[in-house]
Amino acid sequence: MKLLFVASEGAPYAKSGGLGDVIQGLPVELSKRKDVEVTVILPFYRSIKFGSDFQMEYVTSFATMLSWRQIYTGVFKAVSRSRKLTYYFIDNEYYFNRDGMYGDYDDGERYAFFSKAVLESLQYLNYYPDVIHCHDWQTALVPVFLKANYQFGAYQNIKTVFTIHNIEYQGKMPDSFCDEILGLGEEWKNVLHFDDCLNLMKGAIVTADKLTTVSKTYSHEILYAYFSHGLDGILRENQYKLCGITNGLDTDVFNPKKDGKLFLNYGPGDVEGKAANKRHLQERLGLEVRDDVPVVALISRLVAHKGLELVEFMANQLMSMDLQFVVIGTGESRFEDCFRFMEYQYPGKMSANILFDSALASQVYAGADLFLMPSKSEPCGLSQLIAMRYGTVPIVRETGGLFDTVPALNTESLEGRGFTFKLFNAHDMLGAVERAVEFYHNREQWNKHIKNIMKYNSGWKNPADEYLGLYQELTEY
Repeated sequence: MKLLFVASEGAPYAKSGGLGDVIQGLPVELSKRKDVEVTVILPFYRSIKFGSDFQMEYVTSFATMLSWRQIYTGVFKAVSRSRKLTYYFIDNEYYFNRDGMYGDYDDGERYAFFSKAVLESLQYLNYYPDVIHCHDWQTALVPVFLKANYQFGAYQNIKTVFTIHNIEYQGKMPDSFCDEILGLGEEWKNVLHFDDCLNLMKGAIVTADKLTTVSKTYSHEILYAYFSHGLDGILRENQYKLCGITNGLDTDVFNPKKDGKLFLNYGPGDVEGKAANKRHLQERLGLEVRDDVPVVALISRLVAHKGLELVEFMANQLMSMDLQFVVIGTGESRFEDCFRFMEYQYPGKMSANILFDSALASQVYAGADLFLMPSKSEPCGLSQLIAMRYGTVPIVRETGGLFDTVPALNTESLEGRGFTFKLFNAHDMLGAVERAVEFYHNREQWNKHIKNIMKYNSGWKNPADEYLGLYQELTEY
């Protein structure tokens, strides 16, 4: 079976969040399967092209038609020893030789070109996959273009899967975009049109052969208006092809036994190793060095749907508890300022790190005792999986992938994995933190639980098996 993954980012080449991790972990796991060949196509961003660690070779070039434009399209290939996993990159200086990946005024046009160029490249590469697996709005036009422009020859046998990683970002464009940029007729405007504009994600929902989300619970949640950002009606119409598959984690990358960023490597049951990382973290961040106080961590984009207004509302009550609080992230100034002020109010107890630092993040995962994720919505979430991998107990709201991966802990039997709260309510969140802090002081049970969660199987094997079953259902392999 030939599988093609199309995405706007994928580690180790380009990553801004969880999507990058998925496009690293899932293809690698699938490529280990017998009779499965996996190819990944990404944009050839400046950071990849001029990244000193990446070796590339030129493959071919051609023109891609985007409405009336003939656009230069180069294809490069990563030099790799693996015959079952291949990376290609779509090159265009105008669209991709820029700082960063997202946030430009013409992102819609950039990723429309990328989607069309991916399909156009297949005939030049003489590579026709059985399934094209597309991810988020940036590649939502792949199944649309496939149906509109490529129903000939070997293209006719290609099936498409579209995964919604976060339904909040849908790729909304003006109606003129259909003719002026996409070059599609009036009948395709109807496919894409939704709520007084073009909605690229809606187009993929309608035209893809299968739809997935990144957790089972999220696949149910987005059928309701509270979570769907307007698309619940369209999704209910296409529910027959929708399923949820909970993301995995690259357990080789996120491994406290091997992580070179840590003060000291450690494994399940190594209480002293984790304690040494905690003391190092406290010293580095200017927190009081104490073994008898739990460190609560929050590593996140500082935006509203992460539930940070609950933390903001309960800031003083949280900090009145005998705990230390560490935050890493950037985002809305409201929350950045909130955490900075908390650090000012509670020196030695609170550390606000308004930045993104992967080395520090690893040290926080290893050095913290508790990990807070009070999300309003969370399609899957990888942070809670990383935290457990490093022996840090999650405190989460029961939503999306958090509900699927962190069942509530019974502190007597040690069934479950973390502390949870159901309602999006600040006092409920505070209650979960209080229960977690109380359990922290039961050292015998605590240490047993840390060992348990570090052994939890959060890898990509089971999710990859589910995806493979989905591909086989489409292709009758």
